[in-house]
Amino acid sequence: MIEHLELSQPVYKKLKDMILTHELIPGQKIVQEKIAKQLGVSRTPLLKALQMLEYEMLVESIPRRGMFVKNMDWREMVEVFDCRECLEGMAVNLLTEKKNASYVQRLQKLMEPFLSGEIDIVKYRKADAKFHQTIIDLCGNAMLKRMYFFGNIYAKVVQAGLVRAPEETLPEHLKILKAIESGNPKLAEQELRQHVHNSRKLLVEHLKESE
Repeated sequence: MIEHLELSQPVYKKLKDMILTHELIPGQKIVQEKIAKQLGVSRTPLLKALQMLEYEMLVESIPRRGMFVKNMDWREMVEVFDCRECLEGMAVNLLTEKKNASYVQRLQKLMEPFLSGEIDIVKYRKADAKFHQTIIDLCGNAMLKRMYFFGNIYAKVVQAGLVRAPEETLPEHLKILKAIESGNPKLAEQELRQHVHNSRKLLVEHLKESE
């Protein structure tokens, strides 16, 4: 049971978490009566929460069918990766300028579990998204962080899942880490932009095939 003076905010956060953890999967219909009962709230705060999520393009209302978890198309995914390349590139540049060893260690810990042995895809997907979110969080630019947050870039990245296999992206993450550790902002930005761009190229190919 959610207890709060303004219920729509905690309901919004809970629904968003359910989408990000794939408890509610892309394309799934949101049965409002069921969700309201599950969360222990009335329809009013639930509707407000769904409106907030619709504004963030995480759910969509389909006439005469109801509300669904939004299933991103290829074009939207390409646009998300365009934004990622710019914002994350700038963020890693700023982060690297700080030459903060603890920041490097935080990022290294996310990748360390995958350096030996078989890679658990589910764990890697979470670590991958967290790696990029951490760069944003630690860059020190509040406006950039707000743009990333309000654009729901992180949420859409989590929703999209892995675009390429860990065997391809893990070495790229390590190159980014090496550049950050060396204190070379331009190289770190170059490596991160290339990493995101490599995935974008694959998405563009899928977009062309779908048209």
